[in-house]
Amino acid sequence: MATLLLTAVGSIFGGPLGGAIGALVGQQIDTAIIGGRKVEGPRLKDLTVQTSSYGTALPLHFGQMRASGSVIWSTELMEHKSTSGGGKGRPSVTSYTYSASFAVALSSRPIAGIGRIWADGNLLRGAQGDLKVGGTMRVHTGHGDQSADLLMVQAEGDGRCPAYRGLAYVVFEDLELADYGNRIPSLTFEILADTAGTSVGEIAAAILPEAAISDLDQAFVGFSIDQGSAGDALAVISDAIPIAVAVVGGTLTIHNAEPVPGFDAALLPEPAAANKDTQTADAKASGWSRKREPLPGVRQCGVRYYDVARDYQPGLQRGIGRSEQGDLQMIELPAALSAATAQTLAGNASRRAARPADTINYRVIEVDPTICPGAFVRLPVATGLWRIAQWEWQQDGVLLSLSACTASGFTSAATGAATVDPGRFNAAVDLARTPTVLEAFGLPWDGTGSSASPDVFVAASGASAGWTGAALLADLGGDGGALASLGSTGRSRARMGRTHSALPPASPLLVDRRSTLDVTLVGTDQALGDASLKQLLQGTNRARVGHEIVQFGTANPLGGGAWRLSNWLRGRGGTEWAIDSHTADEPFVLIDDALVQLDAALIGDAATTRVVAVGLGDTAAVSVSIADPAATLRPLTPVHGSAQLLSDGSVALTWVRRSRGAWPWPDGVDAPLNEEAERWEITVDDPSAPALRWQTTSAALTVSAAQIAALPTDAARYFAVRQVGRSASSMALRIEFPA
Repeated sequence: MATLLLTAVGSIFGGPLGGAIGALVGQQIDTAIIGGRKVEGPRLKDLTVQTSSYGTALPLHFGQMRASGSVIWSTELMEHKSTSGGGKGRPSVTSYTYSASFAVALSSRPIAGIGRIWADGNLLRGAQGDLKVGGTMRVHTGHGDQSADLLMVQAEGDGRCPAYRGLAYVVFEDLELADYGNRIPSLTFEILADTAGTSVGEIAAAILPEAAISDLDQAFVGFSIDQGSAGDALAVISDAIPIAVAVVGGTLTIHNAEPVPGFDAALLPEPAAANKDTQTADAKASGWSRKREPLPGVRQCGVRYYDVARDYQPGLQRGIGRSEQGDLQMIELPAALSAATAQTLAGNASRRAARPADTINYRVIEVDPTICPGAFVRLPVATGLWRIAQWEWQQDGVLLSLSACTASGFTSAATGAATVDPGRFNAAVDLARTPTVLEAFGLPWDGTGSSASPDVFVAASGASAGWTGAALLADLGGDGGALASLGSTGRSRARMGRTHSALPPASPLLVDRRSTLDVTLVGTDQALGDASLKQLLQGTNRARVGHEIVQFGTANPLGGGAWRLSNWLRGRGGTEWAIDSHTADEPFVLIDDALVQLDAALIGDAATTRVVAVGLGDTAAVSVSIADPAATLRPLTPVHGSAQLLSDGSVALTWVRRSRGAWPWPDGVDAPLNEEAERWEITVDDPSAPALRWQTTSAALTVSAAQIAALPTDAARYFAVRQVGRSASSMALRIEFPA
């Protein structure tokens, strides 16, 4: 700051020469206040976004780390068109989604594999290796024999796509981008460079393979080097773990600057007194001198690191230092650690930083060739262990500069694992993908839109919230032939399951308070609720059990996704014909807005079409037929049937018409016909093999005595009345012969 200010002032008053003088003076002031220039090696930073710029250095990763990458190849966005809805007065919706194929470089050192992947902070790939969106992923580990990616070769041409040997990278093929604003998201990867973690010694050996490494066993979960030289990397580590470097016999040796407990150090000989003419403050007549510095200004150290318990988010742990006032020294360590390890390192650093320097200048006549700078020794004139910081050859001996040291591995009582808290954070949800559970069925017409086409609905769900929907297709031939797109299910999970037993018969005219039914839902996290009678009459808790539509008023949880349902309204929507048809293990589907209505124009003949679903968790396509496909087009069964024997032996039949779609029945107004014409078919015995058949256009028929007398003796004694609609006939109303 002073450099800029004094440069400007000097330029105003003295021109270029004044500016140069001002800059020189300003630099001296800045150096005194701020400090001189420092060469920086790898540093801890927040999880940065991925880049795609030329010349970006690719990092070296050790152990397990989370890091962003550099996009090295990409295709244009691929557009995908899908249409859903339409028919029955509903608009047809055409949606467009996009996917892309691209490659991301991760490490200039071979890796073992890839763990989780985060996209814009959310999990794109879970711990089980499952992608949360559509697409495929391939990992190239960066070994010397890896081949080029086939997709990249196909796009770029044979001979123009390198294999990137020595470079670990990931290729995404047709990755769906709808969840990320139809753009390539910012990705960070859990890089498994070494499956068993790493250590300081392994890192040093990798970046300095010709050096002799010893006593650097401090374990890291992971470590990254993304800038600087090998010396810069070791300098960053040495802020937390003291490292000594020396050259012995022409070989670079790197070891811990603090001896391990029980280290057997060599004993130096007695100090050599100096001649009177060569006595200095460094070594007096006794041959040695000792100097203790005052307490340093730093009283406590903190370590910033990547916390493995918090998905590698930056964490901070402080050591226990002196109780008096002092400075906090922050150590930026780009390593993945547990909170307990980080606090241990911070405690050891606090101990070293808060301890006053204790040095001895020690003169000897000769030195053992195995003793060199960095070695640990014992002295006959002082207790403890001392490290040779440097030596100087003089006229009458070798002057050694020694620094006091203590055994490494120090851990204070307050740094036990049980007392270390990494802190809270919001972890990304990692839910495993689950297979699709599918049901397709027709429902009675609700009275809205057109009544000329079937209302076919799909219920789709999964065992957990990890189910993210499925694509819907129509197998129009019903034999696994060509498939037509029906859109998608969306991500809403239908509440559906299977029954444990058969639902007992009951009257559709009364509230059934006796019957109970146990069902198990597909998802154990799903729930059913109670409803009052008023809510039931307004349509709450409608469900399809087998072929019958019911409503339940009470739902009691049994645990494990099982529920006991009771207080029923039966035969809803004109399905009283199915009350006696129940069996065990029937499909149960709650009818709500989670259902997906299919476009009748796309499904063709609902009686033969099969609905196919394919989701991310499906190893094979799920296919079901459409249950009760004529439910929408089938007229309702007539009611209040009556047979009266007349005096001439004939029988007068009457019944009351009901109308599909006309669920309200106002007083004084007949229900609308909702058919092209009123037509009735009356048979004696089963309509599929009747003894006699009549057709009429009114809800009444008189059967003559002669016709009744001509009936075969084995004919059943009942009439079956059905309304003939536009596309289907109703279920038969059974009217017994009069006595």
